[in-house]
Amino acid sequence: MTDPDHGRGASATGDGLLGAGDVRALAERLGVRPTKQRGQNFVIDGNTVRRIVRTAELRADDVVIEVGPGLGSLTLALLPHVARVVAVEIDEVLAAALPGTVDSRRPDLADRLEVVRADALALTSLPGPDPTALVANLPYNVSVPVLLHLLEVFPSIRRVLVMVQLEVADRLAAGPGSRVYGVPSAKARWYGDVARVGVVGRTVFWPAPNVDSGLVAVTRTAPPETTASRAEVFAVVDAAFAQRRKTLRAALAGWAGSAARAERALRAAGVDPSARGEMLAVADFARIAESRPREA
Repeated sequence: MTDPDHGRGASATGDGLLGAGDVRALAERLGVRPTKQRGQNFVIDGNTVRRIVRTAELRADDVVIEVGPGLGSLTLALLPHVARVVAVEIDEVLAAALPGTVDSRRPDLADRLEVVRADALALTSLPGPDPTALVANLPYNVSVPVLLHLLEVFPSIRRVLVMVQLEVADRLAAGPGSRVYGVPSAKARWYGDVARVGVVGRTVFWPAPNVDSGLVAVTRTAPPETTASRAEVFAVVDAAFAQRRKTLRAALAGWAGSAARAERALRAAGVDPSARGEMLAVADFARIAESRPREA
């Protein structure tokens, strides 16, 4: 599966990147058929991966986590610009093939790559230095859980640039008061500043998905100052949006133990009980979590 010629292919630019023909030929050689179950859509356009790397604002000493490297399109674009890429791949065939692809196309950079065969949602540690950035074309079906999990587990990540379904990108980047502001928006802002920084058309993928993609950047900042834990704050966020048409007094009744207790917590936090969750910033949710009544 890792013979020295399996990843060879002429690059139109001479930089070793995979073109559309290279991707299809490599997939055929490996017997790989992209599956919806794993959200596999391989990037076949060199300009797109160059754009991702450029937008990520990486440094030469960065240690980058790449989730779902697939056949290596983005991996090959990342390697010249950073100290190390840790590619986390759940697919056994793809994980085994990636080092050979890099070695055949950019042998001068092969020592910068570490492949970890694992489910990104189960990661609790990685070999080598702490990661400083996350740059990935995330599988659509698990993009938000993966993003939030890695930000939680690896506080050393200072910068994120991920490609996700455009609708998800809009949700992540939405602010309070937006129609699409919700759980992902609030939770992502616990970790940093979030922005949608680009749109990517569906034609740069093989197979082409049914929707466009968006680029989302996260710059790590300190979480809101609070005596509540992250889990306690996220529990308020989940409750507030579980029934988003309800007022916070009603939506948080189960969380607080009753509507009356929810109202007391909201007033103690300086939040109008008749407001809805979509109007609150993550700092507001943190104050509510702090104010949860402790008495029986």
